[in-house]
Amino acid sequence: MNSIDYKEKLRFVKNFLKSNDAKLIAHYYVNSEIQKLAEDSGGCVADSLQMAKYGTQQKESNIIIAGVKFMGETSKILNPEKNIYVLDKDATCSLDESCDVKSFQNFIDLHPDREVVVYANTSAKVKAISDWVVTSSIAIPLVENLASKGKKIIWAPDKYLGSYIEDQTGIDMVVWNGACIVHEEYKTLELKNLIAKLGDCEVLVHPESPRSVIQLADVVGSTTKLINASQTSKAKNIIVATDSGIFYQMKKLSPEKNFHEAPTEGKGATCKSCGRCPWMNMNTYQKLINIFNSDNEIHLDDETIHFAKKSINRMIEFEDRYYIKQKRVS
Repeated sequence: MNSIDYKEKLRFVKNFLKSNDAKLIAHYYVNSEIQKLAEDSGGCVADSLQMAKYGTQQKESNIIIAGVKFMGETSKILNPEKNIYVLDKDATCSLDESCDVKSFQNFIDLHPDREVVVYANTSAKVKAISDWVVTSSIAIPLVENLASKGKKIIWAPDKYLGSYIEDQTGIDMVVWNGACIVHEEYKTLELKNLIAKLGDCEVLVHPESPRSVIQLADVVGSTTKLINASQTSKAKNIIVATDSGIFYQMKKLSPEKNFHEAPTEGKGATCKSCGRCPWMNMNTYQKLINIFNSDNEIHLDDETIHFAKKSINRMIEFEDRYYIKQKRVS
């Protein structure tokens, strides 16, 4: 990142946001330039739910989301009175795309006795027909809480995170067959080889990854948990199995450490690690400064907002009670 060019871009973005009564909020997976612009312009960088919650605390009438479409929708659900924009409406998520509302409703109808718990990486319409929305940081305690009350559970859409929850809790769930195209590609044998090559290292893994990869991890958790773990780790070399956009935050907090992408290569592969979400990569500076010249505003009908907000707020209320009780952060 050229410092002179960046200073010019930052100056322009600050004026651009101020003149349009806007705030820039970015996800940990977008490129480092967009993350830094969000931080330095008075916005924030966070996970998807914290992005939406942060928007509720801002006075600006226009919220710009650098991430993917479902993140913009979640922000609109929690901030219906604000104008919510995404840098590119075509920037989606394979988990979201794998779980269309019509097919999922049919799936729910096959299991009418079960509580419906969906991951944040779903559309507003799927959230609206669900009982709970969860993030990876709160999924296990929430599922345990429901099970302790005798609830049977439908989990969607990520099958790997669903398997991780089952492994950690022993709770049987009916699991939707979805996956993240980035995390699904991490390879166990190649990861073992990298661990052996580096020697003294730690492995941080997001639970959207396959079970065999998770089993090699020193720490498994949400983006926030992995960032915190990277900072507190005593290891010089850290292998990370999640989108490489997260390296900006990790390197900023621990510049003396070496961060390595967990390998995705298999036999005949042309790259050792392709751990980059193609849709997160669609968030660019040019799209940011032209955002009001394109059809990038998120629109949701009142009924969808009403029901999706209920399932999200149930999770937020549970999360607040849980973390107060635990006296810890995710």
